[in-house]
Amino acid sequence: MKRLLIILLAGLMAPLVQAQPASLDDLLRNVRELRSSEQAAMRERETRFITERDQQQRRLREAEQALAGVQAEADRLKARFDQQEAELAELQAELSQRSGSLGELFGVVRQSAGDTLSQWQDSLLNLKFPERTATLQQLSESRQIPTVETLEQFWFTLQQDMTDSGKVSRFDAPVVGRDGQQQLSPVLAVGPFIAVQGRDYLIYQPEAGQLLVAARQPDGNGLASKFDSPRTGLADLWVDPTRGNVINQLQLTPSLWERVQQGGLVGYVILALGLIGLLLALARLAWLQRTQQRVDRQVADLDNLDTGNPLGRVLGVIGAQPKLEQLDTLELKLDEAILKETPALERWQGLIKLLAAVAPLLGLLGTVTGMIATFQAITLFGTGDPKLMAGGISQALVTTVLGLVVAIPLLFMHSLVAARSKALVQLLEQQSAGLIALHLGGDERGEERRGA
Repeated sequence: MKRLLIILLAGLMAPLVQAQPASLDDLLRNVRELRSSEQAAMRERETRFITERDQQQRRLREAEQALAGVQAEADRLKARFDQQEAELAELQAELSQRSGSLGELFGVVRQSAGDTLSQWQDSLLNLKFPERTATLQQLSESRQIPTVETLEQFWFTLQQDMTDSGKVSRFDAPVVGRDGQQQLSPVLAVGPFIAVQGRDYLIYQPEAGQLLVAARQPDGNGLASKFDSPRTGLADLWVDPTRGNVINQLQLTPSLWERVQQGGLVGYVILALGLIGLLLALARLAWLQRTQQRVDRQVADLDNLDTGNPLGRVLGVIGAQPKLEQLDTLELKLDEAILKETPALERWQGLIKLLAAVAPLLGLLGTVTGMIATFQAITLFGTGDPKLMAGGISQALVTTVLGLVVAIPLLFMHSLVAARSKALVQLLEQQSAGLIALHLGGDERGEERRGA
């Protein structure tokens, strides 16, 4: 307030200071004029304030009246709500009293409808009767006492499922082919267990309400074509008693080539070495078989030596009629000839044996690299998702299996090749020793005849 008076006096004195009246009368007259103007302004502001105050009071009265009306309406609605709630409680009590033991029955019906709905979620018969799931869901979620017609409909739905579970039926259903296109096609269903179309087994997808041609068909899928074709007698067909779970698991089972691919680079190297070793072993067996046949023909005809086989070349070093004085060095010549033929007979055996020994070592290498990849996945992502570790574990196990699969046959092939070559070497030594004994015995008998 004091600050306002000071400002007012300063305002009054400012014109006086600036004007500098000539006399006291002029000063008094100026003060009176200024006072009268200020009083007029004050009266105007007071009038405007009183007017605005009256408007605000009128608005306040109107708001209070509206609030009173709303409060009265709320009290009326609350009273009505309480009254209706009390009536509802009385009606529910009356309903419970009238229903009596039927209330438990209706509870059992709703529970049975819910259980049946959960069991039929992935049923193949939903494509044939698409409206039954909605009926069961409405019955399971209903808060009202079901009517006799509703109970009869529920019983009919259960009977319908039991009847069609033992039927082989045809109906049209949406089918997604291998090209990814969906079209409405006729299918053949064996109850809720399996559905076929031509030669293909189908997989039911309950979320999309459609059938999908299985990427991997069960063995003997020709049975489906015979079963689907027109016939007069009975026909065989693979049936999945788990309602599609076996076929779904078949889609997740990797094929032989996919398992080989899981071995990675190490697996490919093992297979390449195994193939090389197998080809070498087969080539050596074929060559040894032809050599054995030539040697057998030479054994049958020792008088005509043929240098196209090892036995003919060995026996050819001594000639047809060796001299007696040469018999001392005959055995050494035969041994030398046999030693010359032995490397050709035993060629590539060491490499085959080496490949058989290297294959398990490479499998062990793949196992180590696979475990390293597994531990890296655990370090980066933890152990929450086993699929992240499956790649490393698959590589570790597949390479071990590939190493053993390659090594075991190569060991048998090496043993077979070694036995064949050893048998030929023994035959050469046997025939050489027999020839020496034959010539030595003939010479001794000749000398005895000459001495007699």
